[in-house]
Amino acid sequence: MDQISFAEAEFNHKEKKTRREKFLEQMDKLIPWKRLENRIRRHYPKPGNGRQPYPLEVMLRIHCMQLFYNLSDPAMEDALYEIESMRRFSGLSLSGPIPDETTILHFRHLLEKHHLGEKMFDEINAVLKKQGLSMKEGTIVDATIIAAPSSTKNEKGERDPEMHQAKKGNEWHFGMKLPYGCR
Repeated sequence: MDQISFAEAEFNHKEKKTRREKFLEQMDKLIPWKRLENRIRRHYPKPGNGRQPYPLEVMLRIHCMQLFYNLSDPAMEDALYEIESMRRFSGLSLSGPIPDETTILHFRHLLEKHHLGEKMFDEINAVLKKQGLSMKEGTIVDATIIAAPSSTKNEKGERDPEMHQAKKGNEWHFGMKLPYGCR
């Protein structure tokens, strides 16, 4: 029997469920995990000599969370260490090993190599569609504003289409949005 960590013990006794927890519980119920695992199983490494692979179910759930939250491999590793609800969704705990970013990368590459990612995405969307839900690919844009001189004109005397003004609190700022991942 594994001993639970302080974080896990406190998580068990908190009073409110977060939106993330509710979302992950809903996805846990809706997604056909066994069907998706069966699609991947023949391509997934078998235990043998050397480093033991993480259970397929764990890696599949981690991959889905990456899609849900648009996380890079390093960000997913960090989230698994920091966020109890994500560890629980994937079947991990702090008392056991957590997949590192390279392991997460290798799993994603395995799916890409065998063209399984698109098929899984379509299958998950079909299930969600029956429930009146959908999952779409997209890009996250961070709302960080890069400061710029207050002139709205470029060298040609025209307004630069990438420059905008935004109100933050009671102050107006002029600049452009910083793309996610460029910090």
